Amino acid sequence: MNAIETFKMDKGVLSVTSLSEESDEKAYWHAKTPHERLKAVELMRQINYGYDPATTRIQRVLEVVQLKQNK
Repeated sequence: MNAIETFKMDKGVLSVTSLSEESDEKAYWHAKTPHERLKAVELMRQINYGYDPATTRIQRVLEVVQLKQNK
């Protein structure tokens, strides 16, 4: 399931503030369940790195080396 397509931005709620102003962002995320926080992290990951179902698996790297025998 593509998380990006399931979420829409409500531009009416968006506000711009100064970085020096106190934020209620920490309280917002503490009020969320761990599952909701992980869903948000996954959404941000998909926005940053894209979503391709063909490459959702972790890449495996295998290297074969010849063991040297001590004589």
